Amino acid sequence: MDLELSGRVAIVTGASKGIGLAVARTLAEEGAHVVVVSRTRTGELPGKVVQVAADLMDAQAPARVVARAVEEFGGVDILVNNAGGPPPGVTLPRIGFMTPGDADWQAMFEFNLFSAVRMIRAAVPVMLERGGGSIVNVSSTMARQPGAMNVDYGAAKAAMRHVSKSLSEEYGPQGIRINTVSPGPVLTHWWTKQGGAAEVIAGLAGSDKERVIAEVAPAMMKLATGRLVYPQEVADAVALLVSPRSGSTTGAELVIDGGQLKEL
Repeated sequence: MDLELSGRVAIVTGASKGIGLAVARTLAEEGAHVVVVSRTRTGELPGKVVQVAADLMDAQAPARVVARAVEEFGGVDILVNNAGGPPPGVTLPRIGFMTPGDADWQAMFEFNLFSAVRMIRAAVPVMLERGGGSIVNVSSTMARQPGAMNVDYGAAKAAMRHVSKSLSEEYGPQGIRINTVSPGPVLTHWWTKQGGAAEVIAGLAGSDKERVIAEVAPAMMKLATGRLVYPQEVADAVALLVSPRSGSTTGAELVIDGGQLKEL
């Protein structure tokens, strides 16, 4: 199926690995001009992709990223706000409401919400000049499943869903569609790295990292598929949402979670 993305200009944040890397590759394969943003560069992207090294916790960075896209390709049609997760230097999961202090909460919202708000603020005027566009904000199932684990992260991602829905109402009549993708646990560096989520849970469960990834985490999160989500599965959903073939889809949330969420 042709997603009609050839020649469109896309910005993908948090694209050095995991979901963001998969999204950037997929959009490039579909013929889009892709500008990727991350704090570190990666050699795993197609050569035609433009990489911009930026820390999105810097309030001035989003405007510079959008300006680079305009300079390279003449505008912006697509924005994928994927940057998020643990702020630099933070390991998740964190257990208990009292664990994160004020600085932790501020960093979590800066990284997972305010960076996306600023990217949208920078991109929207450029999209309007081109007659519209599409924005996908990456949230998380943790936004819809409150609990004692990672309460600050879940709150930030819930706020992201609210922003997405509100902006879809404001900018839909002007040709900009805004949707949310909410992944469940995805098999990324967050889980697999040394000291990452799998090792933290292994320590709590008296297990090892490999067994946590293969068995403990899927069982703990009640994943109907019995495994963690693959980054490419999220990327494929994002590509469909930003495509003109989803022209009547705005203000929606698409959940890719292996059957984690059970509510209607």
